[in-house]
Amino acid sequence: MLFPRSVKNPREMLAAGLGGAIGTAIDFTVLVLLVELGRVSIPVSAFLAASAGAVVCFVMNKHVAFRDRTPVTLHQIGRFGIVAVAAALLMALAMRIVAVDLGLPYPAAKVLCAALVFIAWTYPAQRRLVFLRRPAPAV
Repeated sequence: MLFPRSVKNPREMLAAGLGGAIGTAIDFTVLVLLVELGRVSIPVSAFLAASAGAVVCFVMNKHVAFRDRTPVTLHQIGRFGIVAVAAALLMALAMRIVAVDLGLPYPAAKVLCAALVFIAWTYPAQRRLVFLRRPAPAV
């Protein structure tokens, strides 16, 4: 079985993964620039880079993965912000453990940590908290 039984919509998860991959590419680029050129610490760089990637993920997930056609509201942006900040903090912590404490090179650590945070937190939280499926109103 390609997808666990808990995944009710594989297209949605794959599209969210694609949006996450594009956001991660932005994230990774910012991470490298901050660490290599800006000489910013890895945990701080991981947080800032994840925040930049979050903007791309919001747009991709809203319109492509979750096909949310409702207007963007402050409540939705707030929920997304909470999920994104939590993901950024989880990334910073994971990067601290994997890259700094365990010594894995930070590019490889980034790929590993991004996948773990996506599976454990980002996708489930966005599906359940940010891009909610509301039943159509009764006519």
